[in-house]
Amino acid sequence: MSPTTNLSTAYDSAHGHVTFLGAGPGDPGLLTLRAVEALAGADVLIAEPDVLDVVRGHARASVSTPELTVVDDASTAAGIPVLRDAVNLVMEAARSGRRVVRAVSGDPGLDADAGHEMLACAAEGIPFEVVPGIAAAVGVPAYAGVPLRDAQGADVRFVDARTASERCWSEVGASDGTVVVSTTLDAVAAAAGELVAAGRKPDTPLTVTVAGTTTRQRTWTATLGTIAQVFKQGKVLPSPEGHRPVIAVVGERSAPAQRDQLAWFESKPLFGWKVLVPRTKEQAASLSDQLRSYGAVPHEVPTIAVEPPRTPQQMERAVKGLVTGRYEWIAFTSVNAVKAVREKFEEYGLDARAFAGIKVAAVGEQTAKALIDFGVKPDLVPSGEQSAAGLLEDWPPYDPVFDPIDRVFLPRADIATETLVAGLIELGWEVDDVTAYRTVRASPPPAETREAIKGGGFDAVLFTSSSTVRNLVGIAGKPHNVTVIACIGPATAKTAEEHGLRVDVLSPEPSVHRLAEALAEFGAGRRTAAVEAGEHVTRPSERRPGGRRRRTTT
Repeated sequence: MSPTTNLSTAYDSAHGHVTFLGAGPGDPGLLTLRAVEALAGADVLIAEPDVLDVVRGHARASVSTPELTVVDDASTAAGIPVLRDAVNLVMEAARSGRRVVRAVSGDPGLDADAGHEMLACAAEGIPFEVVPGIAAAVGVPAYAGVPLRDAQGADVRFVDARTASERCWSEVGASDGTVVVSTTLDAVAAAAGELVAAGRKPDTPLTVTVAGTTTRQRTWTATLGTIAQVFKQGKVLPSPEGHRPVIAVVGERSAPAQRDQLAWFESKPLFGWKVLVPRTKEQAASLSDQLRSYGAVPHEVPTIAVEPPRTPQQMERAVKGLVTGRYEWIAFTSVNAVKAVREKFEEYGLDARAFAGIKVAAVGEQTAKALIDFGVKPDLVPSGEQSAAGLLEDWPPYDPVFDPIDRVFLPRADIATETLVAGLIELGWEVDDVTAYRTVRASPPPAETREAIKGGGFDAVLFTSSSTVRNLVGIAGKPHNVTVIACIGPATAKTAEEHGLRVDVLSPEPSVHRLAEALAEFGAGRRTAAVEAGEHVTRPSERRPGGRRRRTTT
């Protein structure tokens, strides 16, 4: 248990308790364990607008989240929302005896002006604690591949350009150490000018990173003397987004040659790619997590909705037969089939013990995992292709000597193919082919998503079945020509081509995770080719429609 746990739980109900929490520079994975623990116990969550999405998922569904942002005519015209008085919000919530989490970007002591809020708590005797976070000035350079110190060591100075005095600029200008400057995109050149005026050489290396630690991160390399020209030539400025915060690192350790070797984050194979995941909501989560590990930004669009069968009696009889010993085998061909049987079990007050004495087969790894989560270890998973055909390859023929019962329970979708049924009958088994669930076309996604699909706003789309192809085109339209099309197998690829789509990536195995790997390998190859050709690495959505690309299998 954390030594600070009791601070947030054993509080005076008359005064409440406040946790000042650092949410880090943007990557949700950088939250500390203590931060997650504090968020889980919060009654009230008061968060800066730019970190609310980072912390909200770790709080209870019932948590109160009063808004700090005030949108009025003046702030709308300026393009910068006004923040409400956080002190009053914090104090009001704490006075009511509630547990308050005050979440700020980066670290409360370095990136935020939280000190006066802490003093206000202390003045009223309200207990509080501080949960440090990863400061932007430290975390962003690490994600940009810019070490602040090396084996020889060096002074590291942190400067906030918005409040830096002339004396501060003079001191860092006279130093040869590393300077980490917190500023805005349109003020970088001015900060560089201050350092040169204070004594730094114009050819001192400089890196500038915006949206650090997120998949929108972008880093520029230049020198103090050339950064203004680099921004102008790259059409970075002028821009209405010039007020965006950046971290600039000045010193030899930000040299471009070194960053090329250390830029681990921006060199991920799908970095910044917006990838469409058209699956059922339940199935999309693990695939999206895998895509994020490759640097992608997954966008889940349900194309298939799963509903109970229209006539549940057949399923009810089969489940009762499962309990009374009617079957030798039960074969699961999808995660949804596992879910349907599990829900029926729960309806009858049954659990995994009802599978005792019955052999269980799973069509692939994901289905097997769903069974294990249910408490059932499958007896048969295909050793080769994870499909109905692969399952049949390993399925034993019926043997009246060793198999006292010759019947197989097959719970599946209403639109499933007959391959498995026919194969099992050929092996001598009787099959109860039962509709466990229905798959229906989902509702169309929002207009903004439909426009992005048709207009080339997505870099890639993953098709995991022929039905996802048909349903996505049906509810949202055909993906644009620049979008990379990745398919789970030949049948899905054929359906995509029948709908006029060019298939770029074909998974070597019918597995959603292998499909994601294949897309990552495609992205890595595309990135390597651009680097070797001396070209700027771009995402597919940033390029104009070109010639046809050859399908890639890995």
